[in-house]
Formats: sequence, C-alpha cells, structure tokens
Amino acid sequence: MNLFDLTIHELREKLEKREITSVQLTKCYLDRIKEVDEKTKAYVTVCGEYALNRAKEIDEKYAKGEKLGPLAGIPIAIKDNICTKGIKTTCSSKMLENFIPPYNATVIEKLNAEDAIILGKLNMDEFAMGASNERSAFFKTKNPWNLNKVPGGSSGGSASCVGANLATATLGSDTGGSIRQPASFCGVVGLKPTYGRVSRYGLVAFASSLDQIGPLTKDVTDSAIMLNAISGKDNMDTTSANVEVKDYTKALINDVKGLKIGVPKEYMGEGISEDVKDAINKAIEVYKSLGATVEECSIPVTKYALPAYYIISGAEASSNLGRFDGIRYGYRTKNYSTLSDIYRNSRSEGFGEEVKRRILTGTYVLSSGYYDAYYKKAQKVRTKVINEYKEMFEKYDVILTPVSPTTAYDLNSKVNNPVEMYLADICTVSVNIAGVPAISVPCGFGKDNMPIGMQLIGKHFDEETILRAAYTYEQNTNWHTMKADI
Repeated sequence: MNLFDLTIHELREKLEKREITSVQLTKCYLDRIKEVDEKTKAYVTVCGEYALNRAKEIDEKYAKGEKLGPLAGIPIAIKDNICTKGIKTTCSSKMLENFIPPYNATVIEKLNAEDAIILGKLNMDEFAMGASNERSAFFKTKNPWNLNKVPGGSSGGSASCVGANLATATLGSDTGGSIRQPASFCGVVGLKPTYGRVSRYGLVAFASSLDQIGPLTKDVTDSAIMLNAISGKDNMDTTSANVEVKDYTKALINDVKGLKIGVPKEYMGEGISEDVKDAINKAIEVYKSLGATVEECSIPVTKYALPAYYIISGAEASSNLGRFDGIRYGYRTKNYSTLSDIYRNSRSEGFGEEVKRRILTGTYVLSSGYYDAYYKKAQKVRTKVINEYKEMFEKYDVILTPVSPTTAYDLNSKVNNPVEMYLADICTVSVNIAGVPAISVPCGFGKDNMPIGMQLIGKHFDEETILRAAYTYEQNTNWHTMKADI
C-alpha cells in the first residue's frame, strides 16, 4: 500500500515509530499531485518548497524528542477561501486572483501549532457560491471516481483532493452543504461542526450567519482528530462559542445500542433518486441490527428551508461582497474615466455570473419595499426551522437523511440551470439555518458506480453523538475502504 492511501492515524503511528519521515511523506504527496492533479484539477496553488521546509523542521523536532501534536508531519490542503499568510488566497475569483493575505486564519494557526504541513490551496466555486465546482474563475475540478462528473461544491476541490489521495485531509467551508455534498459525491467523510464551534476568523465571508469551517477526511477517526485541532473559542471571532472542546476521539465507540434515530419523511420523498433511497434504507437496517431504534418522523418546515436559505445567504453575500469594489479590496478595472466607472466595471469584470446573481438577489430582498416580504419572512422561517429541530432532538439523539437527492451528475449538465442546481441543496441547507452539526459518511454506490453519502445530524455542540453513530456504521460496513481508481 502507498503512503498516500493511509489515514492520519495510520501515518501518525509510522511517523512516531520513525518508520517514515515527514520529508518522505511530503515528497510522496507532492509526487502524487504532479502525477494526478492534471486530471482532477483540485489545486489552485501547490506550495511544494514551503511544505518541504516545514517537513524538515518537523523531522528535526522528532529527532530532538520534542512533544508533537496529533497532526505533526501530516500533509493537509486548504480550501482557497481560508486565509494563509504569504500564500495566495483567491476564492477562485478574478476579484482576488493576486491576493496574498498578511495573516493566517485562526484554523491555520491551530494547524501550524499542531505541526501539520500545508501542501497548498484548493479550487472551489467562486466565493463559495455553487454546488458543483463549475463556478471557479480558473478551471473546473473533476470527480476522482469519474472525471466526467462534478465533485460537488463549493468545497469540490477539498473533496476531490481527499478522494484522489492528493492530501491526507483537507479543510472546507459549509454554508448550505458545501462540505457534506461534495464529500458524498467523492466518497469521503465531511463534517460540518456546530455554528460557533470553529472560528471563522480568516474565512472570506459568503454568508456570515451560515458559514462554518470543517474537515474532509478519509474516515471518521480522522474527522475527529481534525475537529480536535481546529475547534475552540477565538477572541478574534465574536460568533465563536465559549463552549468546552472535548477530545472527540473518545466518542469513537463502536456501539449504538439504545440510540434513537429519526428519519424525516420529507427527506425520503419526491425528488430523491431510487439509488439514494435504497442506500439510505440499507443503512437504516444496519443501525437496527446494531441495536439502535429507528423511527420515521416529520420536519414539516423542510419545504420552506431552501427558499429561506437562498434569501438569507443572498442578502448576507450582498453585504459581505460590497467591500470588493476596486477601491478598498480586489481587482480594479483598467477601463474607467469616473469613480462610478471603477465601481461598476471592477465588479462587472471581477465577479463571475453566479456571484453577480446572488449579489443582485440579495440586494433586491434587502431593498426598501421588499425587506418585509422576503428577508424578514425568511428570518421567521429560520426561527421555525430552529424550533422544529429542537422538538426533534427532544425525541431523538440523531436525525438521519440523505446528503444529496442524487449521485454526482455530469459536468456541464446543470451549470446553465441555476434553479435545478439550487434544488440539489434540499437535504443540507436546513442544518446551516439551524446551526446544528452534521456529518456525511459513505453508505453505498448508485447504478452509475458513483458514491452515495448518508447525513447524520446532531444537537447543538453534540458532535460526539454523530461521530459515534458515524464511526459505528463505518466499523460495520466497508464503504469507506473503497477508493477511486485514479
């Protein structure tokens, strides 16, 4: 088996025993990137020299017998909307094509403190607005299971990277499913933590009340290890929660006896493909055989969550992206004669079609005369979503749903139909609206031989329970062991 096939916990053991060095491991991944990334196009920027210098430093620490963290010497890649000091952070947009941050995001500082090695930055839908990774200003990332399929989005580069073994793990961001959906499409594990569990400082904002950074990994154990590394209160982020961070690896217990699982009927009805329903139903049977109680339940507000999400996220995007105007931040047009020309042309030339669409939608719903009809009403729906989840968690420990209505679809098949693409988020957006944690784990394959993911949703700040449920399922099935042949 190649080193790039191994998980964080397997590689850490080899590093501690000095069976391999950090430099050897990093070179292995850099060689793999040279060989494979021309096919997948997961990376926007590869930091080869930087990564090797870091690896040498870590090997010296090993040689001196210094105490090192669980991620010491582990090669990790980062979604390109998370600021990295001295390394380009483009958000896959012409608007920030040459932006080099003068500071690190808090999650990067935490990874550096753990002595992790950053291999580079990963492609994404521009400013995280998209569900297929076809909205990057640079190029389209491809699914490692089938290069004619999308990897999902907006963290498609992050998911494709792990699925193709181009990094041991990655960080993505999730605003309406942007970690979980690509994880499902690429057959990897994707965790969206509780809102406030992980600092957003240094994450280029799309929708500030919905965005959350989280890991994409090869298995659930690695997900827990990554969550340990990036969680915690941060004074640089006022929405960061002052809640105790536990050792999530202690939640990895192969036992779901007595666990109560609710399956909302709204997530298993019209629009969900038969392949996905079949995989989810088989996963339910696995849980029943292991002693969990599984019941059908109902979250009626689900049908309103999607339109509420696109109103709220568009409104926040309109506000957050107002700073990119050619004067304060971002690309500046060369075609101008007045100040108004600078604003208009810089934004017209610097933003892509989908970003413009969301800015316009958001500006409209916030405008005088429409605020009450759209934005205010969407916030009322948000409150109802939160309350209905609270009611569900009085009865159940975990809510189980599909991640996506279908497996990964063909490149270019939906890119010109934004409404159809928006509908693909139906299973994931309510989690962000409610601010609760959720994880996607592989649970089967469709007739097209593409991966299918199962979503496990938990109570606020109860990542332990969904990790336990995901780990138990993983230990009693073999879906996570299947790898893309690329």
